[in-house]
Amino acid sequence: MKKLKSETICTKDDLAPSSLPDAVQTFLQPLLATQKYAVLATDNHGQPYTSLMAYSITDDLRAFILMTERDRLKYENLMSNPRVAIMIDNRENLGSDLDATIAVTAQGVAEEITGDARDEWRAFCLARHPALQTFAESPSCAFIRIQVTSYVIVRQFQDVIEWRIAT
Repeated sequence: MKKLKSETICTKDDLAPSSLPDAVQTFLQPLLATQKYAVLATDNHGQPYTSLMAYSITDDLRAFILMTERDRLKYENLMSNPRVAIMIDNRENLGSDLDATIAVTAQGVAEEITGDARDEWRAFCLARHPALQTFAESPSCAFIRIQVTSYVIVRQFQDVIEWRIAT
C-alpha cells in the first residue's frame, strides 16, 4: 500500500480473507454483509441513470449479483454499456452521520448470467433475499453478475481508500 494525498491505494491478487487489506476487513466486509440494497449507476446514452437494487455479494468480494426484469431501462443500459458503478452506504439521516457513515462505490463490468448457472445464482440471491422468490422465478427476470474492478471506501466524509482488484 502507498499513501497518495488522503487515499490509500491497495492492489491484491490473493483475495483469501486473511490477506485482504485491513481497511477491507474493517470497513468493507461488514458494510456489504449488513446492507441489502445498493444504488446501481448505468449509462443511458451518455446520461447517468440510477436504480435502487437488492444485491448479493460473493465471499471473495469480486462479484455482485443483481436481479432485474429484462424489459426495464436499467437492463437495456447494462446490455448497451456494461461498465457500471454500485454505491452502498450505512447513513441514517442523523447528525452523527458525518462521523459514522461509510460509503462504498464498486466499479465493474456487468454481464447477464445465462444457462444452467442461473439456477445456482438464483439460489444464491434467494438465500439473502427470500422475499424476492416470486420475482426471481419469473422467466423475465435476468440475473446480472458485476465483476468488480475496484472499490472506493469513504468514511467520515474525508478518509478515502481505493482498492483496485488485480485481474
